[in-house]
Amino acid sequence: MSTLINTTIKPFKTTAFHKGEFLPVTDADLKGKWSVVFFYPADFTFVCPTELGDLADHYPKLQEMGVEVYSVSTDTHFTHKAWHDASETIKKINFPMLADATGTISRNFEVMIEEEGLALRGTFVIDPEGVIKVCEVHDLGIGRSAKELVRKIQAAQYVASHDGEVCPASWQPGEETLSPSLDLVGKI
Repeated sequence: MSTLINTTIKPFKTTAFHKGEFLPVTDADLKGKWSVVFFYPADFTFVCPTELGDLADHYPKLQEMGVEVYSVSTDTHFTHKAWHDASETIKKINFPMLADATGTISRNFEVMIEEEGLALRGTFVIDPEGVIKVCEVHDLGIGRSAKELVRKIQAAQYVASHDGEVCPASWQPGEETLSPSLDLVGKI
């Protein structure tokens, strides 16, 4: 099994529904800041709005951290607008909703279910250079936690700015980190 960790995102070009408008988005838009690409199977479904609503609730915190969020499904940007207009939960979304009707982005991130034309629940944290630092993929029936995503991004940002330090399990900002060395081997 291959991994996308520490690989650079592949080129893409699409249209997003964002704040009442249709806007072009490319892989270049993800560079220069921390980004989250948040795949979900389809609009007008069941688990998806719970996840997107949870992410919308945590979006202000992510923005404070300098993180942009891009949700992606294999629906069109027109379908994203219709869902936004129809659902009170989806109306809370202030981040771009990317259309991936061709499946290019889903294939680039290796989450496409070819026989269904849908994406798995994939979450990717991308650093300002366009390199994937966190990759989490769930089966369709398993929802994700935006609170845990925030913690993972905090850890990724900490590690990126503190050379030689790593964050232990369940690390929270302000807690001790580790500096791997021979002195720690077998003592943790």
